[in-house]
Amino acid sequence: MALKLFLFALLISLPTSLSSTASKGKEQKLKFNPYRYTFIDKASTFASSSSSSFSSNGRDSTYDYIVIGGGTAGCPLAATLSRNFSVLVLERGGVPFTNANVSFLRNFHIGLADTSASSASQAFVSTDGVYNARARVLGGGSCINAGFYSRADAAFVKRAGWDPKLVNESYPWVEREIVHQPKLTLWQKALRDSLLEVGVRPFNGYTYDHVSGTKIGGTIFDRFGRRHTAAELLAYANPQKLRVLIYATVQKIVFDTSGARPRVTGVIFKDENGNQHQALLSNRKGSEVILSSGAIGSPQMLMLSGIGPKRELQRLKIPLVLENEHVGKGMADNPMNTILVPSKQPIEQSLIQTVGITKMGVYVEASTGFGQSPESIHTHYGVMSDKNELFSTIPAKQRRPEATQAYIRRNKYQLHEAFNGSFILEKLAYPISRGHLSLLNTNVDDNPSVTFNYFKHPVDLQRCVEAIRLVSKVVTSKRFLNYTQCDKQNVHEMLSLSVKANINLRPKQVNDTKSMAQFCKDTVVTIWHYHGGCLVGKVVSPDRKVLGVNRLRVIDGSTFDESPGTNPQATVMMMGRYMGVKILRKRLGNKAGV
Repeated sequence: MALKLFLFALLISLPTSLSSTASKGKEQKLKFNPYRYTFIDKASTFASSSSSSFSSNGRDSTYDYIVIGGGTAGCPLAATLSRNFSVLVLERGGVPFTNANVSFLRNFHIGLADTSASSASQAFVSTDGVYNARARVLGGGSCINAGFYSRADAAFVKRAGWDPKLVNESYPWVEREIVHQPKLTLWQKALRDSLLEVGVRPFNGYTYDHVSGTKIGGTIFDRFGRRHTAAELLAYANPQKLRVLIYATVQKIVFDTSGARPRVTGVIFKDENGNQHQALLSNRKGSEVILSSGAIGSPQMLMLSGIGPKRELQRLKIPLVLENEHVGKGMADNPMNTILVPSKQPIEQSLIQTVGITKMGVYVEASTGFGQSPESIHTHYGVMSDKNELFSTIPAKQRRPEATQAYIRRNKYQLHEAFNGSFILEKLAYPISRGHLSLLNTNVDDNPSVTFNYFKHPVDLQRCVEAIRLVSKVVTSKRFLNYTQCDKQNVHEMLSLSVKANINLRPKQVNDTKSMAQFCKDTVVTIWHYHGGCLVGKVVSPDRKVLGVNRLRVIDGSTFDESPGTNPQATVMMMGRYMGVKILRKRLGNKAGV
């Protein structure tokens, strides 16, 4: 990320034609500088050879490391490994540098609303009926999230079994290149003051550290509103040893199963024209394929390659390489609920800047002001919402994705602003509820089936109720009302705004503003901090090597059993650097030079 509440109804429903709206004016001047990233090419430039170590053009030799996924972890990992070894990165999406919808804060919502095949985000809906998305671009989730940067706490690092000294060296490596201090908007200042008023104390100022109280975090948006992503960490790479292929969709990992343990030999991928290629690993000791495709992509790829639950693989006629019932299990997502707060004041655009870190394991954040400019999408709720007057005439049961898309095509120029205000949200940390991921087919381009089981565990639900009570106090505090210039509403009036927004596909109950527990269940959305599917001790070892096979690791959020900090991107990028350094030091010792 993973703030995006107002996007969830948009994700599978907004017209793809809107994706180009923000590219007008000055933003058309965006250009990709090939001189800084000389190692990036389209996948079709690859010349594979299954019979020789070297291809005909002399460029595509075998590689010491093949990284599947140039995302939030994959980019810093590849940059680090390339200091000493040859690295091939295979990224299924394009570059973020020339994409105005990725690059500018003011277009945050437009990029996410784009559901075209070339979009930087790929929408999906979990079986829970909650809209979601996964990144499809070099830089991964750092290209489509709300930009907030905050480290994990020391307890997370300890539970992960990481070396604290190296962790504290790896975070600044990221921060020097892409992290900035935000300029607080008035709304974010009001949230800061209101959190302190209701007792979320102390005020910890501007800090990357995860500490209880209220704080201002870092951001990957600079003072001009320009996004800086994990892809820019490739500037650290050795350009002579790194090759990054975009629009390179890996279809499966290739194994030699003739020995006692399956041994990875390479990968098969397709380019932007649909042509297949095979990339081979070097036979040198220590060479590896590293999966960095995220909590959806990595367990999906393991199963497509023959590692996973035996019955599921047999159902889809996938040749079994290694049975592991834990692949795709232990999926979790941090449930988020929001209160919509109207304002009589002009609203500035802001993503997450202020955060309240409570001792009850709940984080409070805010996002404001999207859909305001003439060039952007003029709705906060999306076309599936009752708040959209065009769509409110269609019964809720008929608002299926396919019906929605057809409706949009007929009315794509008529969407308009329906709400002026902010989204104050609470995210539940450390959810106990767990779900699973399973394949629907063998097409890697299709989303797998994902279930998160939001609030299945009663403790999660009770904590949500407590969180909603806290947010209700925040938005009715003196400081907040002084800013919004609105009359104080009772809690049921405020909750009803969120219910009417119809922000997911879950059925609504008649008492969902009277029962906070029902409100939590009916209005749950995601903040995109889902994780799990390749858990340590079950699918991978503590050093992220896949159990039962040789020359394969998973390094991304799929190995987490909890989401680090308030927002995970800082720790995922740090992990890419951290694991790269660990691998180099293990392989080269002092000669690694890192």
